[in-house]
Amino acid sequence: MYGDEATVRRILTELGDTWAVVGLSSNRQRAAYGVAEVLQRFGKRVVPVHPKAESVHGEQGYASLADIPFDVDVVDVFVNSDLAGAVADEAVAKGARAVWFQLGVVDEAAYERARAAGLEMVMDRCPAIEIPRLPHRRVEDS
Repeated sequence: MYGDEATVRRILTELGDTWAVVGLSSNRQRAAYGVAEVLQRFGKRVVPVHPKAESVHGEQGYASLADIPFDVDVVDVFVNSDLAGAVADEAVAKGARAVWFQLGVVDEAAYERARAAGLEMVMDRCPAIEIPRLPHRRVEDS
């Protein structure tokens, strides 16, 4: 298990609400689209990161993490495991506080590098599954 319950909770509730979602495009059939929607419902600002730099869910998209002109708290990674390590390294360079590799995305070396750089990290889990389990209110319930 890459990221215990305390780490999952800390990332979702304490480390900030600006989430760069790498691999998020306007394709409604992709998992990233639905996960980003759930994150927004729970009060997160979702920043799409995709080579096409499309706007998604009302947020301007960027071609890379480095192109985002503001701080990012969490980098949520929806790319294949063989590409994910480079994204984790970009997250460290960007100054993110945490990296989240989605279900099926695993790179143990990237996990070790991110943790060694001081970032919290979770792999092979989905924030859209985890966040509703937390004891807090959704924005729409306010």
